Amino acid sequence: MSEMSFEQMIDNYDKTIRNGEVVEGTVIDVKPDEIFVDLGFKFDGIITRNEYTNEANADLTTMVKPGDSIDALVIKVSESESKVLLSYKRLAAEKGNKRLEEAFENGEVLTAKVDQVLKGGLSVVFEETKIFIPASLVSDQFEKDLDKYKDQEIEFVITEFNPRRRRIIGDRKQLLVAKKDELAEKLFATIKVGDVVTGTVKNVTDFGAFIDLGGADGLLHISEMSWGRVENPKKVFKVGDEVKVFIKEINDKKIALSMKFEDENPWKDASTKFAVGNVVKGKVARMTDFGAFVELAPGVDALLHVSQIAKEHIEKPSDVLTVGQEVEAKVVEFRESDNKISLSIKALIAPEEAEDDDAEVADVNIEEVASQLAEGAEE
Repeated sequence: MSEMSFEQMIDNYDKTIRNGEVVEGTVIDVKPDEIFVDLGFKFDGIITRNEYTNEANADLTTMVKPGDSIDALVIKVSESESKVLLSYKRLAAEKGNKRLEEAFENGEVLTAKVDQVLKGGLSVVFEETKIFIPASLVSDQFEKDLDKYKDQEIEFVITEFNPRRRRIIGDRKQLLVAKKDELAEKLFATIKVGDVVTGTVKNVTDFGAFIDLGGADGLLHISEMSWGRVENPKKVFKVGDEVKVFIKEINDKKIALSMKFEDENPWKDASTKFAVGNVVKGKVARMTDFGAFVELAPGVDALLHVSQIAKEHIEKPSDVLTVGQEVEAKVVEFRESDNKISLSIKALIAPEEAEDDDAEVADVNIEEVASQLAEGAEE
């Protein structure tokens, strides 16, 4: 106990302190795990680490110093041990409850650090009071791993307040939803079809990628990722990638995106590169019973009819060709109106016989070829 006059000692000896009482004292000594408080009583008060803070390994010497004034709740007066057990944390929690009740009634947005990651959600501490945020209210989307929130400061509102049942529930999700709705409103008010925008890959699926445009997500379908063939979007994009796209279509709140910029369209100069009579090289991309599709450039496929593959008769393309094989052929037809190119290997090795087969090539069902090309672009 600190030094005092004889008269003060007499007064302090007669002073009464009861359990549950709130007392004010002065810190006279601090150890890493205990705080000693002069209460103006015949015994000094002691606050253990567990009764001062929720931080398990906190060093109290970094949080309190001798001479500090402190309020605490009396837990127990021990005559036998000549000490008074105090709690700063419980008193702070009571004050915190009043503060939280006001925040609950007013819908106030609070900020606190995540204290624990639990199986069913997060625990945060606000003014020494624990608040539970269920996993379903942590984010506006499913969160598989909540560990990333440990020790992070997050914003939330109180949606349920019942301290008697120790049930104080926080909600972060509604804040995120409200913010996203605000951003979405601003986004849709400014964008239009044809705009080139930059976004971040949010999710990648087998059929495309969802791009965060800063307020709403747009779908970049696999068929719109490149003028060439994209077999698997997951091999092209990963979450977090920044991409430049243009808005192809806006339908209510749905946004369709594309990376097939017109200035990169491989068909722009195709009439020169692949004019009738030109000898070209390409790789077999896929095959059907009536022919093989040869990729002459990314996004430019040509039909090599089965009758034009070899001098001799063959039943099906796969009898002599394999996917990925490089072939050389002559362009025998170029239809710019619907981007159709026909090739012939036979025209290089047996020109006269190839001419006799032109009618057979012409009989190929154009709709069937178009269907095959479309299917190939989406594979």
